[in-house]
Amino acid sequence: MPTDAQIRLYERWAKGGLALSINGEVQGTPYFAEKPGNLVLDTHSEPETFKALARAGSIDEAHLWLQLGHAGAMADALISYPKGPSALDLQGLKCRSLSLSEIQSLPDEFARTAVLAKAFGFGGVEVHAAHGFLLSQFLSPLFNKRTDAYGGSLMHRMRLLLETLEAVRRAVGPDFPIGIKLNATDQLEGGFGQDEALAVVAALDSTSIDLIDISGGTYFPGAPSSSDRVGSGPYFLDFASRARTRTTKPLMVTGGFKTLQQAHAAIENGTADLIGLARALVIEPDLPKKWQAGHAPEPQFPRFDSPPEGGVTAWYTMQITQIANDGTALSPADLPDAIKDYEERDQRRRAVWTEYFGNEISR
Repeated sequence: MPTDAQIRLYERWAKGGLALSINGEVQGTPYFAEKPGNLVLDTHSEPETFKALARAGSIDEAHLWLQLGHAGAMADALISYPKGPSALDLQGLKCRSLSLSEIQSLPDEFARTAVLAKAFGFGGVEVHAAHGFLLSQFLSPLFNKRTDAYGGSLMHRMRLLLETLEAVRRAVGPDFPIGIKLNATDQLEGGFGQDEALAVVAALDSTSIDLIDISGGTYFPGAPSSSDRVGSGPYFLDFASRARTRTTKPLMVTGGFKTLQQAHAAIENGTADLIGLARALVIEPDLPKKWQAGHAPEPQFPRFDSPPEGGVTAWYTMQITQIANDGTALSPADLPDAIKDYEERDQRRRAVWTEYFGNEISR
């Protein structure tokens, strides 16, 4: 369920001047969560708690959308039983294959969650088809080895995504905003690349979605992280320029924006319609208002010396917690403690998750 701290967090960001917050990886069931901190929105959820989150995130005319997620093969194995398009037995990642009937039930599962999001007052939903989670796994020839109607050619691999978007639209009606988060590339050899991503963008142009949010990379163990790479500029602008020729849908480009000039340039040259910020808003929660006022210094991003895999993400995650609790900002020197606190918190949350959902996830 949403916590008081989470509600304060999204209120803080809304008051900071942004147009849209997207609350990541909201699960429709407890069976395939990415993390034991994911929200679960289903018929057993407490409406008033979710309504409070929706109200807080929509202060000052901001929107708060729920990102509809399913981790698939990337589900936390300590609280679930990972399943993906195909069975995998890799170092650090094992999963079973979804049955055909399980796949065919997924669009309605996403749709049910979207209906609840609309009923509880959220401004829209975003279907998560990026970062190596389930719908992204179906798109990737590296992880989708199926030989039925959901595998093989790209048209078959995108079938589940298109069916899901159709089911969500049918369920929420014509006026409720629906976005999709799509990888430009999963940055893995033999995986989902830019040419195939452009073909998906072209297919999305004939759907009723309202926004394509371009990102990239995966959370598969050992895979390179877009957000941790060295560089000073946005990551996916070149792809967005190519995508602009394939669709009339509004494009949001997320990743690597560090300065107002970079954001302005992407809008002014027509590459993007919206700019997606993540770590910049963790460093400066009211950055949009400061940029609008025209007198803000650029965010000062921390620099870390040889951080371990996942360490930087842990630091930013715990800094989000500091914002939610009105705490003191972390420094780069706090990295070891942040990693320790992050891992310990996951352990505590797994215990809570198992106690709360135990009978359901043991099916």
